[in-house]
Amino acid sequence: MPEQRGTPEPTVVVVGASGNVGTGLLRVLQEVPDVRVRAVCRRPPPPVPPYDGVEWQALDITRADAEARLTELCTGADAVVHLAWAIQPVRDEGALRRVNVDGTAALLRAVRRSGVGHLIFASSLGAYASSPEDPTTPVDESWPVTGQPRSAYSRDKLIVERMLDAFERDNPGVAVARVRPTLVVQREAAREMSRLFLGPIVPRALFGLLAGGRIPLFPMPTGTVLQFVHADDLGRAFVAILDRRSRGAFNIAADALDARELTAVVGARPVPVPQDLARIVVEVLFRLHALGMSAGWFDVAVRTPVMDTGRARLELGWEPKVGTAEALRILLEGVVDDATSPSPALAVG
Repeated sequence: MPEQRGTPEPTVVVVGASGNVGTGLLRVLQEVPDVRVRAVCRRPPPPVPPYDGVEWQALDITRADAEARLTELCTGADAVVHLAWAIQPVRDEGALRRVNVDGTAALLRAVRRSGVGHLIFASSLGAYASSPEDPTTPVDESWPVTGQPRSAYSRDKLIVERMLDAFERDNPGVAVARVRPTLVVQREAAREMSRLFLGPIVPRALFGLLAGGRIPLFPMPTGTVLQFVHADDLGRAFVAILDRRSRGAFNIAADALDARELTAVVGARPVPVPQDLARIVVEVLFRLHALGMSAGWFDVAVRTPVMDTGRARLELGWEPKVGTAEALRILLEGVVDDATSPSPALAVG
């Protein structure tokens, strides 16, 4: 986003800037000259890299005055990046809905009132319908956006996608982009992911054995094909969209690995488990508070499709620097080390 001679530096408002995706985006934005960043979150992090050099504003987007505050913050900005999304507490769907849906509605009204011309929303792979019959077949951005009906996370993403459809119809002068990434990984988010997906029956020491190649067999649901994306690679996609003022949807993911390739990363072999049986086990353990991951998250992880990233590569010139295998190693090592960041959004207790 180069500054044009004789014009003020461009201003980007990043809502939800202190989380997993925001941390990656801020790292990338630090390398972009002459851009002003207004960073919005509920609990601003300390002024250390990559959270320094931006203008922090503390704001809970569920508050009654959120729309008015957001309108003030967005006024005069060139673009808004919407990253604010709650994934905890996973057992309180009402609390999640207030942040994810009601908070987004307040932001959309603020964008309209403030006259911002470019809006980028961090959607998700979870907005897509289930995989084709062959789970290895990649799908592009035209794949049905009908979500995973038993996942609260997916349902909220779907609601917001529909809200954006209406916003675009009513505000044709605003360029709206939707970024649909797969699971976003970085070392600093390992503690947050552990809290979301694991539980008291899954000791961190187990991941030390796994990362060290000392578990020869690992159970995997049949048909598992996963893609990860590093937070910095995702941040570069956001910056490319900002720079080009792009519209529409963009799939963002690294390469796809099947069960054999995934377990080979840690020197193991997969033990196939029927998907339906694996889902039942996850649901039972979740209900017993023995596992953090709900069956809805299982659906998002296992039943959503492999994404074709051709549009991002062609129109944005985007390529992932970190492959899925390396991203998995980064995540496992981070879990073993209980890695986190100074941001309150990631340094969960």
